[in-house]
Amino acid sequence: MSAVEGWSGRVDLPEDASTRRWHQWVREPEPDAAPGVAVLGFACDEGVRRNHGRTGAAEGPAALRRMLSNLPVLDDAPLYDAGTIACADGDLEGAQLHYAQELASLLDAGHLPVGLGGGHEIAFATWLGLARHLRMRRPRVAIVNIDAHFDLRRQEQGSSGTPFLQAIEDARERGLPLDYLVYGISAASNTRVLFDTADALGVHYVRDDELGLLDLPQRLAELKQKLAQVDAIYLTIDIDGLPHAMAPGVSAPAARGVPMEVVEPLLDAIAATGKLKVMDVAELSPPWDRDNVTARVAARLIHRVTHAAMRAR
Repeated sequence: MSAVEGWSGRVDLPEDASTRRWHQWVREPEPDAAPGVAVLGFACDEGVRRNHGRTGAAEGPAALRRMLSNLPVLDDAPLYDAGTIACADGDLEGAQLHYAQELASLLDAGHLPVGLGGGHEIAFATWLGLARHLRMRRPRVAIVNIDAHFDLRRQEQGSSGTPFLQAIEDARERGLPLDYLVYGISAASNTRVLFDTADALGVHYVRDDELGLLDLPQRLAELKQKLAQVDAIYLTIDIDGLPHAMAPGVSAPAARGVPMEVVEPLLDAIAATGKLKVMDVAELSPPWDRDNVTARVAARLIHRVTHAAMRAR
């Protein structure tokens, strides 16, 4: 049993460090703690509700912790659990600001924050935290989104369908250069106005039917070229960008999706840059999951990216 609430799992040889799993390694962050990976939950699906999706993503952080618990520790990088921000009484905006504040503090302390969503409204909260951390600088930032949807809707209220339009507009107000890259866009899941908006904003997007194994070398080359031009990267993974068979537990399951054989090399390329500042995983909805398969896939991606990113630091 871990000393941190929400983490538990198998123990092989307690005295053998080479058998450690995440639940044995995770700690609560303390002032002046050595930089490491720091998970931060966002138990909120108010944005999904506002976007007329099926709710359940508020249960995502707890499910992700359970699936992360038994994954192996592959290096000596510290691992912290910074707790969970909940959305009370439908106050999405308040929850986003609270999350952003906590995230900025983790970034200021030198950690690699990993957001555990929650609906994709977590993305605007993550952006606000990153922007606060970067307030004294003007680096060029890339948001890389693995997603079937643009999430560029213009609505009166923020939702899981609006975060990247909100981020782009906020970046302009702050004078922060921001590039938005999306991999996995479904032509069947985005209206024409969303494609028009993406084109008008200069968004770089690749459709799901352009992300097969035969396309991978070209896509990797394009991605590496674009990331070479930025100073900081925010990676966000909407788990509904994966095929339905691998990610049934989401608000909007994909009819096609991007296979893991393509997603993982893209994530490897991002982590290898040494520029990854923050990542999050969104839209895991445990009530709709089957045998925890979606949570397991999401945990695997977090495990893969964090270890690679910490090695590249």
